[in-house]
Formats: sequence, C-alpha cells, structure tokens
Amino acid sequence: MALPAQPSRVIRFGAFELDAAKGELRKAGVSLKIHPQPFRVLLLLAEHPGQIVTREEIQRSLWGDNTFVDFERGINFCINQIRVALGDDAEKPRYVETLPRRGYRFIGPANTVVAPEVEEHVSERTAEGLSPVQIPPEEVRALLSPTAVPASPSSARLAWKHTYLSAVLLTSAITLLAAGMYWRFGGKGKLTDKDTIVLADFTNTTGDSVFDGTLRQGLAIQLEQSPFLNVISDERIHQTLRLMDQAADSKLTPEMARELCQRTASSAVLDGSIAQIGAQYLLTLRAVNCVSGESLASTEAQASDKNHILDALGRTASEIRNKLGESLNSVQKFDLPLEQATTPSLEALKSLSLGQKVLLASGDDVATPFFKRAIQFDPNFALAYAHLGITSTVLGESGAAAGYIRKAYELRDRVSEPEKYFISTLFYKEVSGNIERARQSCEQWVQVYPRSELPHTYLLGAVYPVIGQFEKAVQEGKEAIRLNPDTPIPYGFLMFSYIALHRLDEAKETYEQARGRKLDSPFFHLALYELAFLKNDAVEMATQVAWSADRPGLEDQFWALEADTAAYSGRVRQARDFSRRAMDSAQRTGKKEAATTYVAVSSLLEGLFGNFGEARRRAALAMTGTPNRDSQYMAALALAFAGDRERAQALAADLDRRFPEDTIVRFNYLPTLRAKLAVSQGKASEAIDSLSAAAQYELGQSTATAYDWTALHPAFVRGEAYLAARQGREAAAEFQKILDHRGIVLNSAIGALAHVGLARAYLFQGDTAKAKAAYDDFLALWKDADPDIPILKQARAEYAKLK
Repeated sequence: MALPAQPSRVIRFGAFELDAAKGELRKAGVSLKIHPQPFRVLLLLAEHPGQIVTREEIQRSLWGDNTFVDFERGINFCINQIRVALGDDAEKPRYVETLPRRGYRFIGPANTVVAPEVEEHVSERTAEGLSPVQIPPEEVRALLSPTAVPASPSSARLAWKHTYLSAVLLTSAITLLAAGMYWRFGGKGKLTDKDTIVLADFTNTTGDSVFDGTLRQGLAIQLEQSPFLNVISDERIHQTLRLMDQAADSKLTPEMARELCQRTASSAVLDGSIAQIGAQYLLTLRAVNCVSGESLASTEAQASDKNHILDALGRTASEIRNKLGESLNSVQKFDLPLEQATTPSLEALKSLSLGQKVLLASGDDVATPFFKRAIQFDPNFALAYAHLGITSTVLGESGAAAGYIRKAYELRDRVSEPEKYFISTLFYKEVSGNIERARQSCEQWVQVYPRSELPHTYLLGAVYPVIGQFEKAVQEGKEAIRLNPDTPIPYGFLMFSYIALHRLDEAKETYEQARGRKLDSPFFHLALYELAFLKNDAVEMATQVAWSADRPGLEDQFWALEADTAAYSGRVRQARDFSRRAMDSAQRTGKKEAATTYVAVSSLLEGLFGNFGEARRRAALAMTGTPNRDSQYMAALALAFAGDRERAQALAADLDRRFPEDTIVRFNYLPTLRAKLAVSQGKASEAIDSLSAAAQYELGQSTATAYDWTALHPAFVRGEAYLAARQGREAAAEFQKILDHRGIVLNSAIGALAHVGLARAYLFQGDTAKAKAAYDDFLALWKDADPDIPILKQARAEYAKLK
C-alpha cells in the first residue's frame, strides 16, 4: 500500500530541506538530484525521527503487498542513494543509521514546517473575528489528517506514529500561528519580557572588514543593558549551529538567523546592514518575525564618518528597544552610550568579538591573545580586561587575573549596567576576596537582570564553594541551567557541587544531561576524573588523563591531579614525577603561576609526610617563582609542618597585610597557619582557639584552581592540636569529619593521613580495637606506598605495639 497522503510541508535538518509537495531534496536552497523512490524512503524516515523503521515497512510503503520485485536490492539502492545525496557515512552516520537485521533510523535533528494550507485556514478564520486559539482544533486536524489509512499491522504502527506526529504538529501549528496572528492582527512590533531574540550578523557592503562581527558585538553589548529584551546567548547559538551541522563560526545571515530563531523558539531576528554613501555611512536595523518573516520594526541612522559608527549604532539600538516594547523610561535608565559602554576603537571591539568566538570554539588559552590585542588598541577597554581576568583565572594564573580585574574595576564607569555587576563581582571575589560582597553583588545583579544565568553561575562556581555552602550552590546551578540550558559551564560547576556533597549519581546525571545537549567543557573531564577517583576506577581516571594529552592549558591540570592521587596512596616518587610533568607542561604554555603552584603543592605533601628537608627546599623554590595567594599559603603551611617557624610566620604576616578583606585568607589560611605554628611550639590551647574562626568556613574550597588544597585543612590541624592536648574524643571527631567528607577532600593527602590521626585519637581514649582498625585502613590504603616515608614508618611502629 502506498504512503498515506500528506499535507504540503517541508522537513528541515541541518542544511537540508525535504519538500513533500514538490518531491525535492534541497541543500542551502539548491535542489539535489535524487530518484523518487530514495526520496520517499528518506521522507518516511525523516517523518519518524529517532524511531526504527523496518525494511518490511519500507517495502510496503514503496511497493505494497502485491508487487513482485527484488525488495532487498531496491531498499539497498535507496539507502545508498540517500547517503550519497546527504554526504552521509554508514560507519559514522549523521542522518540515517543502520540497525542490522532491524531496519533504519533517522538520527538528524528534524524540524517540520507548518503546512501552508493550515496557515491559510487560520488566517481566514482570524479575519472572520476569531482569535487563533478559538479556532476549533478539529478544523486544523482535518487539514493534517491523511486520506488513506494503512491496514496491515506494521503499517498500522506507522499510521499510529503518523497520527502522533500529526497531533504534535497540530499543537505546534496552533501555537506558532497564534503567535504569528498576534503579530499580524494586533500588537505588531511589540515583544513581551518573555520573548527572546536572535542577533544576525550585519550585511556589510562597504568592503571594510573591520565591521565584520564588530557591529554585531557592539549591538549585543548595547542590548544587554536592557532588562526587557532577552538576547539568545552566543553559547546557545554556538550549540544550535552544531545541531544544524554548521560550523561554529558560520556567518549568521538573515536566513540562517531565522532558522536559529525558530530552533530556539525565539520570537524575532534582529538583522542589520551597513552601507557607505560617499564619506558617510548608513546603518539600518530591522526586527523580523522569525516564523512569518514579517517586519516588526526598523530604524536607521547615519554616521558622518567611520569614527562615528558606534555612536550611530547606539542610536539605532535605543530606538529599536523602544519600538519593540521596552518603556521609554527603561531605555533611558539603561542606555549608556555604546562608545562609553565598550570602546571608541572599532579594531579593539573586533578583537574582543574574535576572542569571544575563539573562546567558545577553542578555549581560554587560545582566546587570551585576542583580548590582549583589544587592550593594545584601547588601553582603557574595561570589558577586555575583565575577559582577561576570567581566562587567567581558569588557567590558574590568579595573580595575573587579579591585576586585569583590578584594572577593569577602575574603569567600571566605562561599561554597561550588567557588565558593571559582572566586573564588581569579579573584583570582590578575585581581588579583594570578600565573598560576602561578591554574594551581595550577584543578588543585586539577579534583581535587575532576572533572566541572566551569569550571576547564578558565579554563585554556583565561585562564591558558595568558597564558604562550603554546596546545597546553595546546587540550587544556583539548577537555576542557571533553567535560564540557559545550552551553556556548558553551569553543568560542570554543578557536577563539582554534587561531588562535594557526595551525590555521585546526580553528578553523573548532570553530565549525561549536558551530553544529551551535545555540550562539552574541560570542567566535565575534571569532574569525571574526580568521580572516577571516588569510585576507585583507575581505567576512567586514565581515560580522562589521556583526553588532556597535548591540550595546552589543560594537560598540566590533569598531571597535577595524578600527582595528588599518587600521593594519596603513598607513592611519593611517582607523585614527584607527575608534579614535575605538570610544572613542565605549565611552563611550556607560559603559565608561570600554575607552575609555581605545583611546586608549592609538592612542598606541602613533603611536609605532611615528614620529609621536612625536601619540604623546605621546595617551599623556597616556590617562593622564588611566581607565587600567588594560594601558592604562598601552601608554601607557608609546608614550612610550618617542616618546623621552619620563622619563614612560615613571615609568609603568614605578608598574607595578613596584603589581603585584609579576603574571606578565605582570614577565615581559613591564617587560622590554619597560626594554629600549626602554635602546635609546633607546644601551645595546643592557643591553636584550638585560633581555629575557632575557621569553623564556619572549613568546608570551603579555594576555587582558584581546578584541584583543591584548602578544604578541611583547619579540621586536620585542629585534630593535631587536640592530639597534642591529649583530648582523644575531640581529636577523633575532627579526623572523622575529614573521612566523612570524601567528596570535598577527594584525593588530598589529608584524606589518607586522617586514618592515622583517628587511630592515635582512639589510643588516647583507650580504645585499642578501633585504633587497630584505623591503622588497618591506613596500611591497606598505603599497601603499595614507598617504604621510606617517615609517616608510614611511624604508623607501622605504632601499629606493631598493638599486637
């Protein structure tokens, strides 16, 4: 039996279109050569995306039950012709997947366009006085229903699928047409605060490439000031282009932008153009309904010369905001002139635009030179400094980041309102370190711009983890993803928070959710390594390390994780080797601070394990490198463990002087350093008193690096202080706290050494059985440890006395 009759429609996937009425397959509007039967098979598959269509169902749809041909060869011919036309690969299919002995499945992202006869009918009924939602659904359904119904069981299954898809199409048709009729018959040009818009690239007929990408970037910055308009983020555009099988740097022509608009369920496209008339320039901006193509609003402005282009662009942006429904009061309140909100330099703005594109495609290390070039063009470009601060932070260069962010903060009067919140929050977190001020800034940011995911992401990844409030971080992560589900960073940070709470299944589910949207981020791989460590999955850890190989700016972080893991099991020589690889990798990519951090981390490991001479040597080496706040703390703590009180005190005093507002310095680093120094001087009570200030924040993490070396250090030193005071019960509680928070401690060495501390605490309580069990746990963990580690020798000697 033949395929059931279908209403006229077009199915789009990637750059292709299937026109059922004309029997055409088109790519980018150009008709491709394909025989009728392969076309009908492709149409059948595309009508049922994600569902298996058997070879028997294809046979009945093409030839019926009473036709005698070589079905097998005919179907094979059709599938081969389809793959040739689509440029598809049977081994790595993008559109048509073969399921051996079962059939075929269409796996491309298909989008069915509403049948023209449906739109015509709704238009007629609307003209009669009915609103689109008042039209009886059966009238539209009648236009979508097939005129023939298959009778065989397998054909009946296809018919059920078709009925289901028709119902979906009906719902979509009424929804889309209701929106379309709203534009057509009332409220033309007006958006609501629930609508989203897509920015197209400007059509540039001047021949001057400086405008390419630059004008769109400037328009985006200007529109971001609006608390009314909601512009689809570049991250979401990047992701949608991938689903369309388009390059990430594809030019967003008006046609491409309209398809993006429909795929993201947005309401309108803003497309612009620039033309040169003599010495003058004409800028035009137009808002278009992405469903109907109807113009909603337009404006234009002239610039007397190239130096006044950005001023003209700012005027068009302000006018279009008002024409699209934003109140005049709102436009006037949030309308910093574009040159003041960004830069008067077109070249600097172009470099910023290129940097942001490269950042999405290739990462922070590749984008950094573009942001630096923007500053060369305009040394007062605040937004470029802010982006450099972010990329430097991600790359582990927190000292350099603080310098860039401080400069951005000094220039914050030269940015728009949302970017002022962005830069202020960065300053409080990365420069002054005042987490409470950073939190308040984010909350104000949310109040003014409730649809932005950025403040929620910052609370999730940079604020709440510092003070150990991971439940709050999870809530912020969920909200950030709800607001913008196509940005990968919130998924990665949310994974870290779930791991900290030891909710490992939810961390993996978050990863699968991101993967389902075809998102990727280095944070995912770092989190997957942590998950594998907690599950004792050495194969998966090795897989993630292999993923990082030869990835500049990332490889060093995974070697550092490997060093931590080796040290956790007492394999000190291997940890030293991994640490050296991390340092060498960082130096090759110019990450001087990160290289210094790896030396400082290794010095602390040596101090914890009792290799005091090596700890002092490495700490001194770290301080001759490029130390930042965190590496200086680790070197100071290593010296405190190694008994070099004078140098440890000097470094602590310097931290106290340079970071008077820093939350983690004042409530984690300094109390821990002072307490360790007090313990080494036999002043246990003073140490315990010093650490009272850290109690509220001891679960917190630095967040300055991908790995963490600050969480629960106060608890470890407090446990030592209680041991020195011979208070076994209190000491046991501190070491048990470390063991109970594996998701926070992860592969930090204190997670292993806490077993030894716990055993000693039980001995003070006279509980030999529990002490022996704790020693057993430690020795099992360190069964492959280097035999000459001082702490291991001590633990074995103490254990032997219990036998």
